[in-house]
Amino acid sequence: MTAAREPEKDPPMRPETRLVHVSRDSERDAGTVNPPVYRASTIVYPSLREYSTRAQRRYTSYSYGLQGTPTTMALAGAVADLTGGYRSVIVSSGLAAVTHAMTAFLKAGDHVLLADSVYGPARLFASSILARFGVDVEFYDPMLGGDVAGLMRPRTRIVYAESPGTATFEVQDVPAIAAAAHAAGALVVLDNTWATPLNFRAFDHGVDVEVQAGTKYLAGHSDLLIGTITVRTEEHFRAVKDDVIAFGDCVSPDVCYETLRGLRTLAVRMRQLEASTLAVARWLAGRSEVARVLHPALPDHPGHDVWKRDFQGSSSLFGVLLRTDSMDAVARMVDGFRLFKIGSSFGGFESLVALPAPERTVRPWKEPGILLRFHVGLEAVEDLIADLKDGFARLA
Repeated sequence: MTAAREPEKDPPMRPETRLVHVSRDSERDAGTVNPPVYRASTIVYPSLREYSTRAQRRYTSYSYGLQGTPTTMALAGAVADLTGGYRSVIVSSGLAAVTHAMTAFLKAGDHVLLADSVYGPARLFASSILARFGVDVEFYDPMLGGDVAGLMRPRTRIVYAESPGTATFEVQDVPAIAAAAHAAGALVVLDNTWATPLNFRAFDHGVDVEVQAGTKYLAGHSDLLIGTITVRTEEHFRAVKDDVIAFGDCVSPDVCYETLRGLRTLAVRMRQLEASTLAVARWLAGRSEVARVLHPALPDHPGHDVWKRDFQGSSSLFGVLLRTDSMDAVARMVDGFRLFKIGSSFGGFESLVALPAPERTVRPWKEPGILLRFHVGLEAVEDLIADLKDGFARLA
């Protein structure tokens, strides 16, 4: 007797393929390629029985527009699929993702460790709002790696990492940090906006909660605000979902639709941004006016070995330390750029330049010179380099 054959499984899809197809169901959605925009505040029910159990739907669906619509759920499903996490929650901005990822798990008397190189508004939220509500906030050297274990306390609840770090791009040893945190019973929260899950698989490296400013690469067009929180477990999902609802955070379904549309091209955009950025960064590294290029993919960057071990690629954001102390000269250089517009965001199609001010507690930034931050967009590399050449002429 011949044994029954196992049904054939579909072959696994690569991330760029999954991005195109995830959360799409043309049969369900009247033949549309993308899930349509569902706008709603009120949700109606077919019976009092279902209405009376509406609170149970907060984790699986929605009972009021504040908790989302089918459009929100489509984006959340796509993000969770991209990250490899359990489930995702969509919020109104990248900063909202940062704050909810902490408040969902902290209470008065808890201790939280934050990398000294985190995003400025995250730093401000922790040192002002969290501290005001009785959370003990401590910053740690982002290069500590597993030695962060020496800072753990019985009440340490969260280790908050960002790799690479804001402005100075320190690459953290996230697996070593996660091992130390978990041994002490703490959660690891990671801001993964710079790399995106295409270039750093947070959950494969021990992270419990991943946040992203979807405003940047996920949406990709510099015209909306959105944040994502993805978690490892059902317990963490319920904690985040409850926190977001309690604070009344809500994102428009139109913004969710636009982000999902941008997500379809994320892999293509990230490949092009990486190639262009590396070309520009390497050119800058050869200029006599430049003391150092701060880019994790360059061999002389602190933490490059960790980046090479853990990351699948890089992105468009990096720093340049100029050999000058003259702000007037730097202003002449920057103000005259034709293509590098002055702005503090990144991840869009347009190139940007900004003047960061690294905030540090544990290891103050003391390197001589003036630090600029560049985001390389989708313009031709030759045109960007020509713009930089003209800028260096003004700097001199």
